[in-house]
Amino acid sequence: MTISAEERRESIIKAVQQQGKVRVADLSREFGISEVTIRNDLELLETQGLLNRVHGGAIMGNPFYGSMNLNERYNTNVEAKKAVAEKVAELVEDNDTIMMNAGTTLTYVLHALQEKKNISIVTNSIQNANEINTSPSFNVTLLGGQIDSRYQFTYGHDTICQLENYHANKCILSLDGINLSYGLSLYYANEASTIRKMMELSGTVIVAADSSKLGKSTFTKIAPVSQMDILVTSRSDKAEEIQALKDEGILVYEA
Repeated sequence: MTISAEERRESIIKAVQQQGKVRVADLSREFGISEVTIRNDLELLETQGLLNRVHGGAIMGNPFYGSMNLNERYNTNVEAKKAVAEKVAELVEDNDTIMMNAGTTLTYVLHALQEKKNISIVTNSIQNANEINTSPSFNVTLLGGQIDSRYQFTYGHDTICQLENYHANKCILSLDGINLSYGLSLYYANEASTIRKMMELSGTVIVAADSSKLGKSTFTKIAPVSQMDILVTSRSDKAEEIQALKDEGILVYEA
């Protein structure tokens, strides 16, 4: 079965993470494509900070956010995430209906929303659904589908089909990259179609992302930046990136 370039590159990332090193010749045989194409893949993945190229192949680079487990992600940039979450909560009103993808920033957002009343949440995040399921503030719908066991979210055809039964007045997203040229992006491809569908079925699209995500382009492109209405980020020295987003008509809050 022929796979897409995106799927091939994700397989390469997983191989590097599991084995520590991959060889161009081995990957060329495995995928049935030229070594030139594999080298181009490795060059692209290196520019995204996902691996380091070496003679004849590639190795795992320095630890990066995309390779962290949920607990490690949750404990990264904590103060910035809390500040972002508090500002996002100010944009939510009682009785709102909200679609949310998976992401530890959104865990902090949900904590900040505890004082709101009658908030309906539609999410593919198993972790976050379990965390808030007993809260009187929320009515929670967890989307079914295939399960990404590492990052605890659902995805795939069944997830999309179920999503199409709903509409939300707000969509709050956690993403890994926000780059004016490349767009909104994630490290992994599995969740991409779910996020695109959430954006399509929501009124206002809010991206909650600390400033480490600004200017970054990661593995899977989700959409142009113009498809988000509001960005809530943490204070930083990235004035040029923020002004460029404002020039695109995006409302930006620095928490």
